[in-house]
Amino acid sequence: MPGGLVALLDDIAAIAKMAAASLDDVAGASAKAATKAAGVVIDDTAVTPNYVIGLTPDRELPIIGKIAIGSLRNKLLFLLPAAIALSAFAPWAITPLLLVGGAYLCFEASEKILHALIGGEHETGTDTITDPQELEKRQVSGAIRTDFILSGEIMAIALGTIEGKPLLTQALALFAVAVAITAGVYGVVAVIVKMDDIGLNLARRRATTTRAIGRGLVKTMPMLLEALSVIGTAAMLWVGGGIVVHALEVFGVAAPAHVIHDLGVRVGHAVPVGGAVVEWLMGAIGSALVGIIVGAVIVGVLHLVPKRKAAAAH
Repeated sequence: MPGGLVALLDDIAAIAKMAAASLDDVAGASAKAATKAAGVVIDDTAVTPNYVIGLTPDRELPIIGKIAIGSLRNKLLFLLPAAIALSAFAPWAITPLLLVGGAYLCFEASEKILHALIGGEHETGTDTITDPQELEKRQVSGAIRTDFILSGEIMAIALGTIEGKPLLTQALALFAVAVAITAGVYGVVAVIVKMDDIGLNLARRRATTTRAIGRGLVKTMPMLLEALSVIGTAAMLWVGGGIVVHALEVFGVAAPAHVIHDLGVRVGHAVPVGGAVVEWLMGAIGSALVGIIVGAVIVGVLHLVPKRKAAAAH
């Protein structure tokens, strides 16, 4: 009897160790996947505040809440099962899908740069809406549709990072990434959209220092949104270009990856301090340059084809 109890305790200890190892595996995979998706996350954070423009301040946080719930639904009910099914039944398709997703990121970032250079804004379709409830409904549905694309990119990048892991580990890691990224993005967005209100409230206080902080927050808000947009675009080029470079390497075109790696190593070794940081930075810049080239080609083709069709019609 004591021997059986000892054996049972040994089995329990072994199961506990396996569970702990699995949790560590999931945590590691989740962190790695979330890091790889950083470019899309930053862009998501920069884009979402635009959907509360034109709404009353008291509706801003409820709207962000609705968009966050829609984003989580996109990830958990649609994208996560699709990702696991893809990993289980068609793992060969993950790299081509990542290549498409990376190229799309490059295209989107390059198009933003083009719009910044030549001017012009995307039409929102909400300028003629006067009913507040209709405007709110339109903004939420538009934000959730946009989020579906960005969430799909996030989940695809995350899946590519944890490819080869057991399906249960992949599912748990993707679940953790979905929840953590959604909470992080929309938590930050909530702070951003209320920053001006917080600043105005502080600016009305009697204390001179408090008023100065409040005015500083109000003035900082537009600059913060602009900085987020720039950082998001740069991150999308870096991530998208990196995905393209990795996918090409998988398909046997290893030259871009080797050139970027070798250049990063040489520059990193040439500097007296911070060689690892410089090496990473050179890799990011190299990936971003690939991203600009890929994105510019796609933007050029998409802008050229409609013009040729229009010319042919005349």
